[in-house]
Parts: sequence; C-alpha cells; structure tokens
Amino acid sequence: MKKILSVFVIMLFAGGALQAQSSFTVAYSMGFGTGDLGDFVSQASFRGANIEFRKMVQPNIGIGLTFGWNVFYEELTRESYTVGTSTLTGKQFRYSNNFPMLLGANYYFSPGEKFNPFVGLGVGTIYTRRNTDMNLYTMEQEAWNFALAPEVGFLYNLTDGAAINVSGRYNHGFKAGNELDSDQSYFTLNVGFSFLNN
Repeated sequence: MKKILSVFVIMLFAGGALQAQSSFTVAYSMGFGTGDLGDFVSQASFRGANIEFRKMVQPNIGIGLTFGWNVFYEELTRESYTVGTSTLTGKQFRYSNNFPMLLGANYYFSPGEKFNPFVGLGVGTIYTRRNTDMNLYTMEQEAWNFALAPEVGFLYNLTDGAAINVSGRYNHGFKAGNELDSDQSYFTLNVGFSFLNN
C-alpha cells in the first residue's frame, strides 16, 4: 500500500505541472472483468474512479498520466477456493482491488471542435490485491503487473474550460509470475469531466 501512495503522490505533483498547461480529468469508472479476474468475480464493478492529466505537445497529441481504482466484489453462497495447498469451502466474499498507473498518449481527431473523438494508449502497471473472505479467514494475493491500456473515447466541449469526457479502456495486466500468476485484465467505461486550460 505504501508503494501505491508513493506513486499516487508523485503523479499528483507531476499532474499539477501538466494541468497548468492542458487538462485534468476526473471520471467515474465501471469495470467488467475478463479472463482470470472475470472468473474470480463475475459481477461488474460499479465502484471505480479515474484521474488523468494530459499535456498537449501538438494540437492533436496529448501525453500524461492516468491513475485509476476499480473494486470488483461478489458474494458466493457455498464455494471451494484453493490457494497453494490450502482449500476452504463455505460462503465467500470475493474482492479484487485494481489500481492502474499509466503513462499515456492520446490522439485527438478534432481539436478545437465541439465534439472531439480520440484514441489513446497507456503503458505502466496495475497493482492488484485480491481477497477471499470466509468466516474468520481471509486469503489475500497481490501482484504488480506490467500493463498496456488501449482506449477510445470523445470530449464534448461545454465551455472553453470544461468538457464531458467519455471513454472505454481495456486494462491488460500481463502475468507477473508472483502470487497472481495469471493476466489481470478488465474493460472500463469512464464518464467524467475534463477541465481544460488552453
């Protein structure tokens, strides 16, 4: 957790410098697990948020940082769960907290227009903490996965200084070879506001 806080503080300071020249986005994020994450928690995540900073290096190219958090949760009435040589059976509460931390670049197709679609790609890491709670017992696993995150979306400008930001992103965390040795990946639908400083 200390690593997450350290990265978050660095991103806030770096983002503050970027925000002075371009944009700062805050978004609500819904997540949909795929692969191993989708097998562990089949329910969609309605608890998530993103913050994003972008600096325009060209009229249609922005670079910056993205930090997100999605919580996946599911309650199972009676299941068996095995980690290593331990197997527990009973009512389970499953949680997966996923924190993508990405350096990203966006390409904007219609800068200065009311409707401005974009595509982007993020590169970085996803920290995953997975918990399975059964009665008094908790099984916890964690991983830092190298991540790629392609994205597509649009800005809808409300004023010169604010826009609605809607995007879809696929956060793909490659297997890390530690406690969670499978890919940890999920789609997100993000809806929020961008505050622009041109």
